[in-house]
Amino acid sequence: MMNVKEHDFRANSLDKTISALYTTILEMEEFRKENYWYDGLFFLEDTEHIFGLAFIAFQNYINASIKDLTNIGGKDLQTKYYKLGNKLKPSNYTLIELIVALANYIKHKEDDAEDFHRSTRNVLTNFKLNTNKDCDITESAIFKGLDKIDQDWNLKNIQSRVEEWRRDIALCIIANTQNAKPFTDDLLF
Repeated sequence: MMNVKEHDFRANSLDKTISALYTTILEMEEFRKENYWYDGLFFLEDTEHIFGLAFIAFQNYINASIKDLTNIGGKDLQTKYYKLGNKLKPSNYTLIELIVALANYIKHKEDDAEDFHRSTRNVLTNFKLNTNKDCDITESAIFKGLDKIDQDWNLKNIQSRVEEWRRDIALCIIANTQNAKPFTDDLLF
């Protein structure tokens, strides 16, 4: 029998959001191909925040999923569950940690007076991504981060991986609850 926590009530809204953003990016790519003056730099300038919105949508889905599955959520549990899954080479961080850092990057990139939060800066630095808020668009952490996650910058592929992470942590949490053991990292993957 399926546990109610296995059902992903948020997947449909994530899919609609990511599909709309990805469609917009594909339309801009078509526009670039049809208009010689609209070069790659224009494309990067115009799509950085669209890709950033996708990372924010993923971050929201990730954090809301943690709350749904644990019934409490919060920063400590978020940090714990962000770490679940395989580390992306050659870093010490997971796909989810990189996605969250990229979401925070785009959200705070325009904050003039503040540096990035330490955990965001640490993840970006570990992946050798630019933390300079005034960097050239070709060096943006968004695009260099996309290269590390999906070479084709395909948001639907990234969505599938995020949803797979959610299924994996749901099964971990359910197994832990059914076994009534204290939660330990050895129960993970």
